[in-house]
Amino acid sequence: MAHPCRSCLLRSLRVAAAFQSSAWRRSYAKLASSSCAQGRREKQVEVEADEDVEDFAVSSGISRPLSEILKQINKKVPDTLVKSRHENGFTSKYIPWHVVNRIMNLHAPEWSGEVRSITYSADAKSVSVVYRVTLYGTDAEIFRESIGTASVDDTSYGDPVQKAEAMAFRRACARFGLGLHLYHEDLS
Repeated sequence: MAHPCRSCLLRSLRVAAAFQSSAWRRSYAKLASSSCAQGRREKQVEVEADEDVEDFAVSSGISRPLSEILKQINKKVPDTLVKSRHENGFTSKYIPWHVVNRIMNLHAPEWSGEVRSITYSADAKSVSVVYRVTLYGTDAEIFRESIGTASVDDTSYGDPVQKAEAMAFRRACARFGLGLHLYHEDLS
């Protein structure tokens, strides 16, 4: 649930208002802008929003039916947000988990995610994480689960459990259609 601190609530309302009132709502392309430009944009929104803080109505954030949320999530993610990883002679494209998280926050602000299980293989050489993502709309809620597995010995991209969790999270979101075009590009 949301953090109870008033300043945290107001900050999240400012960011949500910026997303709702700008062109960010229509395209992921704005997310690809540089972090410096993004920081300036967020600071500008904070300064402008401070005057109108009392005018914000706290709402649950559930404002659209699932069909509209899914339509937004299924949009092609710009190539500028897609990364490539080279392992074992193969190149694979992926969307970093933090970008997936921002896209979910943008288009499905009431989504939730949870680790369902963490399981080590019998030989203790790999770890698997099952992750569930739930979307909440005005008409229903749905969830998708997926699994990510990482070698315990492979620490090239961080802790194996974190790597497996990030993989499972991205895959669960792909089951809603987020970044699914990357899987189809690999087949062609």
